Amino acid sequence: MARVVLFELSSQNPERAVQFYSTVFGWNIAEPRWDYYAVTTGSDDRPGINGGIDLGPPDYPHGTRIIIEVDSIEEAIAKSVENGANIVREPMDFDDFHLAYLVDPTGLGFGLIQYKS
Repeated sequence: MARVVLFELSSQNPERAVQFYSTVFGWNIAEPRWDYYAVTTGSDDRPGINGGIDLGPPDYPHGTRIIIEVDSIEEAIAKSVENGANIVREPMDFDDFHLAYLVDPTGLGFGLIQYKS
């Protein structure tokens, strides 16, 4: 079973979003890496997930996405497309993971992440 492991808040003004969420909710927000601010929403001894705030690209400028961990990003993409999803971003290679963005048949955006061993 694939789990939701992160959320992403995409904004055309991520610095303002960082200020808002850290001030209002007390979230711990790291310095940016790849225009992405890692967010810690609480301690690991309570239910919840962490995520990030990023600069949304022009074709996907703002919104909230869940990020789902999968064993094989290629298989998850193929199965998603077979069932009506569209690919927004092909798999991208980062230091510790592969990440892709899709839109489901109802228009909801989501991400797939496969961590490297």
